[in-house]
Amino acid sequence: MGKNTMRGLTKLIQVQFKVFLREPAACFFTIVFPILLLLVFGSIFGSQRDPRGGTIFGFVDVYIPALAGIIIGSLGLIGIPITNATRRENGTLRRFRATPMRPITYITADVAVNYAMCLSSCILLVVLGKLIYHIQFGGSIIYLFLGFTLGALAFFSIGYIIASVAPTARSAQVIGQFIYFPMMFLSGAAIPREFMPPTVRSVGNALPLTHCVTLLQNLWRGDPIERQLVPAAVLAAVLIVGVFAATRAFRWE
Repeated sequence: MGKNTMRGLTKLIQVQFKVFLREPAACFFTIVFPILLLLVFGSIFGSQRDPRGGTIFGFVDVYIPALAGIIIGSLGLIGIPITNATRRENGTLRRFRATPMRPITYITADVAVNYAMCLSSCILLVVLGKLIYHIQFGGSIIYLFLGFTLGALAFFSIGYIIASVAPTARSAQVIGQFIYFPMMFLSGAAIPREFMPPTVRSVGNALPLTHCVTLLQNLWRGDPIERQLVPAAVLAAVLIVGVFAATRAFRWE
């Protein structure tokens, strides 16, 4: 990557960070909403033993990675589609295309900003969980980071598909919310699946966000890595198909 390309990428990342922080909806669902859920459910259940956590983990311990799923889903299915559809609709993407900047530079900057905000919000949750509820962690930070990255990139790829097929920013928002909110409630990200009827849980088993939440919770607890092959494979398949479809469908104008 040349020096000019790196300079352009760095500048674009800085600009997109500022734009992200100026969007109230994106900041709310990425930062504020997960914290509110943590405080609400944490005040209800506290360190009460959770059936998913075995003998040493409490409810909040395994709820933190579930909230990470909410952050990943909201950015991937709502934030990215709305932002990119808006930029295409108001001509920003067309102006990017007219510059010497290559398309991969814009995509890299957009992914980097969303990933950084996603990771930062999750770290904030962990810090708050440790300070307020004294959460416990039993897994490998490296495996958890890899699982988080896989889940984030998989949902980001879906977001670019939505942004590409939606004719307007408003339609991108409707499509994203239509997919995200049922998935959030059925996956165990917002409400633990143990509280759901068996028929509802069976529907949730088919959702990518369920596998993302399951993978993160299992890695958080330190479950054997060989037991994570199914959710990891599902997310990897979503990522591969999503990248292929997004690159074919992505439109600058």
